Amino acid sequence: MTTLQLKNHQIWQDLTEILENLDTNSLVQKHLQQCCYTINGYWDEQDEYYDSISLPHTIEAELVSSFVGVTEDKHFLKLQFSIMNFLENIGELVLIYNENLELVDENWLLDIDSPLLNKRQVTNT
Repeated sequence: MTTLQLKNHQIWQDLTEILENLDTNSLVQKHLQQCCYTINGYWDEQDEYYDSISLPHTIEAELVSSFVGVTEDKHFLKLQFSIMNFLENIGELVLIYNENLELVDENWLLDIDSPLLNKRQVTNT
């Protein structure tokens, strides 16, 4: 019986190389440009709904974690970023890509009290 150990497997070296060469800031900037720096339909941690939130165009992103997921028939890469405007942290962004590096999902966790966010709530009257 052969025992497979993943800790020394080539896949980790390949993944490390990909993540080291990934321009995370450009990746996030491209995503933000595609959505015009606006998040539509955001629920905060207190279950408050925001119709839209506009982000500043001077955002910097830093990769804080990465995760490779494998299911029976799918593979995906999950990248978590810290989103900052100069030195102020305004939240986190998680981008999930399929095995062809096509975006399949995004998740935001924003500091909703940040004065850098332009928030619009629709109120029912």
